[in-house]
Formats: sequence, structure tokens, C-alpha cells
Amino acid sequence: MSTNAKRRKLRVLFASSEAVPFAKSGGLGDVAGSLPRALKHAGARVAVILPKYSTIPQEYLDQMKHVTEFYVPLAWRNEYCGIEKLSMQDLDFYFIDNEAYFKRDSLYGYFDDGERFAFFSKAICEAITKVPELECDVLHCNDWQTALCCVFLREFYQDVPQCANVKTIFTIHNVKFQGQYSDEMLEQVLGLAHIPAARDQLRCDERSINFMKGALLYTDFLTTVSPSYAYELQMPFYGEGLDDIFRRRSGQLRGILNGIDQSIWNPTTDSMIPANYSAKEIEGKAECKRALQEELGLNQDPTRPLVVSIGRLTDQKGLGLVRYAMDHLMSRGVQVAILGTGDKDHEDAFRYFAAKYPGQMCARIAFDNALSHRMYAGGDLLLMPSEFEPCGLSQMIAMRYGTLPVVRETGGLRDSVVPYNKYTGEGTGFSFANMNGDEMADTLLGACEIFWTDPDAWSNLMQQAMATDFSWRRAANDYMDIYHDLHPEIIRYNKRRDR
Repeated sequence: MSTNAKRRKLRVLFASSEAVPFAKSGGLGDVAGSLPRALKHAGARVAVILPKYSTIPQEYLDQMKHVTEFYVPLAWRNEYCGIEKLSMQDLDFYFIDNEAYFKRDSLYGYFDDGERFAFFSKAICEAITKVPELECDVLHCNDWQTALCCVFLREFYQDVPQCANVKTIFTIHNVKFQGQYSDEMLEQVLGLAHIPAARDQLRCDERSINFMKGALLYTDFLTTVSPSYAYELQMPFYGEGLDDIFRRRSGQLRGILNGIDQSIWNPTTDSMIPANYSAKEIEGKAECKRALQEELGLNQDPTRPLVVSIGRLTDQKGLGLVRYAMDHLMSRGVQVAILGTGDKDHEDAFRYFAAKYPGQMCARIAFDNALSHRMYAGGDLLLMPSEFEPCGLSQMIAMRYGTLPVVRETGGLRDSVVPYNKYTGEGTGFSFANMNGDEMADTLLGACEIFWTDPDAWSNLMQQAMATDFSWRRAANDYMDIYHDLHPEIIRYNKRRDR
């Protein structure tokens, strides 16, 4: 520790392209809406910065206050940038305002996404220099949409006093989405074509650049959303072409398991479920199951295990295994309920099974937050056979509601679910190792066998699952450890408390 070290709150600017409740397309939105608040409780001074999308609910747009405005240099041109601020639940959110880039019908999926988020990244760097309350010790970037912050900060702002001592952390939530674009952007948008180091480190082939690759090479520290995923990223199968960089930077790479908002996902207080319950007073869960069976048109039979699946209907989620095993599961008397949207092939397949097995199988092809709460509460088992899963939230939520997960041993699923040990009684769910439909079905039916034949063991598993702590406090403290390792001159403001 430096002799000049001072005790103060470490200043963190959390940069994300989405954050609940303003904008969400996936798990990143949940993280950015929850982790910063936990960081504040851990002793940091935190602000969140994100785009001012036109899709943000009007009630929040009306509450925003104009802070300042300036122009952002983007290669050969200057683009307008307004800074808006909204404080919510004692946390400050700042919004980058530019209607040309962010007044769209959805968050992503446009031909100019590369330019939009290059502007967003450059605007964040400019904001640090022009808005005193955004000056920070750590700029925490997330996924490819903020990846260029790490590059811009080093190449354009290192000599600016407000940025000279800013350290960057880059968190990978899903390496499949990297931000790959034509190398013409180096000159036309990024203004980096004349800097050989930047040009070479961003390039991924002769004609393309990769935003995420730039962040991986420029950032001070890398994190991802589970310890197992950090290990998997270093393998060719999971690394999506960047595995060599993850291996080279393994000393600056750490996996920190995400948490969930336990105030929202709480069967004791959840207003969206028909009956509240807790680990000590579990009776309400039976009513949740009965009501769910009735709502979904399934036979109201408490002796049938009800297996739920909630999430995107994509190949990544291992749904090919579910389709393969469906007839076998149905023949054993298992009930299955699926909620989600995604690939048309999967949507149509589950509609077919629902028509083939009325009263036993249901497919709700929709996004329905309230129904998801009722399914987490009313299910006996959650099926999550993912091909890969950086972290996963469904398994954590399910355990919170006493619905036991059946997962494939990958990424965050491996790190969060303790497989049942019939000899010791330990466990919080069930797991299988390989992407194999028969192995998945055997594991699921093995779980059903315990449901049918050993109610005491089942009750113990539910109790253990519901007792698991998936709060953000642990993750926030792990991130604070990294921040302070990058800034040894700042003495930790609060002692670490994981509970």
C-alpha cells in the first residue's frame, strides 16, 4: 500500500448499452440495473451511463434533467451529444442524447450499429472530461457496445487530466456478439486509421475490425459472468475466435458469478403469484402449482412433476435435446410447460407438441414477465440444458422459488447448481455433462423418480435450493477487490461483507 494512500469512496462509472428499468434486451440489462446499486452499498460512488433511447418509458423520460451538451469528435465530423440525468433509488443514471443515433424502434439491429455505439463510447470519454460528476477512478465497460471506450481512452484521452488515472474493466456477458465491422470504420468513424497500434489490435482479418477484440487488448482487467465461463473462453469451442487472447490475458481475467435482485424474485412477497410461501412455510407452493396447471390447460394433478422452461427459444439453450426427448418424457407422465420466443423452428416444434399432448404439454410462445413469475413458483423442475451459458439467471430464480433446476454442466450453470448426491443428501438441483438428449432425459427422469418416491429427500433439496444466497452483495465485493487492486492508492471505504 502506498504511503500516500487515502481512504475515500472509489468512483465508478458503469457504462452499459441497457439497464433495467429503462432498456433491456437480455441479461446485461438486469446486471446494469442491479450491480451498480450493490457496488454503492459496498462503498463505491457509482453512476451508470447509457444511451437515451426513445423506447425508454415516458414516465422516465419526463423525469430526466438536462445537465449539459457538447459535440463529440467522430473522425472528420462532430456529433451533438446531450447529457441527461435521472436519480432513482439513490442511484444516478446519466443518458447520452443523440436522436439521430438513438431515436429508433428498438435497441439494436440497425445497419449503422457500429457507428451508433462508436459514438456512444466516444461520448462517454468526452463526458468524463466535461461533466465533473462523471470523473471516475474506474470506467467499467460491458460487452461490445462499450468496448471502444477502452481504446479511445488510451489513444485520445491519456493526456487529459480527468482521464490520466482512469482504469478500465471490460466485462464479457456473451462472447458471441463482438461488434465486427468493415475496416473502413477506422478512418470514417473511429479516427484511428493513423494510429498503427490501434489499427493492428482492432483488426480481425484483412478487411474487418472487431470492437470486442480491441477492448480485450486495451483494457486493464477482464471479467466475465462466471468462473467456469472464464475458463471456457480460453477454449476454441467457446472462445469464438478470441480464445488465444483470453489465454494470453488469463492473468488479468476473472469470472464473477452474477446475482439476482432478491427483492423482485422473492416467493414470500411476490405479488404476481397466486399464493406466497417460504422455505419454512412451503404450503403455498402447492397452490401455485395447481393454479398454473389450471391457467395453462394442464391436468390438475399434484402427483405429476411439472417441468418448466423459461427463456429464449434458441439452439444455444439446448432445445434440440428437449425436442428429441419430448415423446419419451410424455410417455412417462411428465408435464412440460414452455415460455419464450425465438427461432421459428423451435416455436413451431413446441406448438406441435402442445397440440399432440393436450393436458400434458403447453407452449406459450410469448414474452410474459408475470407468467414467468407464476411458472417459477408453480413448477417442480426447471429444465435448462444449455449448449453454453455464460451465467444464466433462470436457474438462480428457480432455486429461489423451490423449483429444482436440471442443467447441463457448463458456464454459470455449473457454478450455481450443486448436483444432488443421493448418499449425502447434498444438492440444490440436478446436472448432466454432455450435449446428449438421452443423458438429459435420464437425468430429468431420475429427478422425477425422487419426486415420486422420496418426498423427504425432495423437501430437503427444495430447502437447500431456497437457502442459496444469490444476492449481488458477493459479486459487488469481488468487483470492489479488482477496482482496489487497480487503485492501491485508494484505501477501501467499507470493509468487505459478503453477508
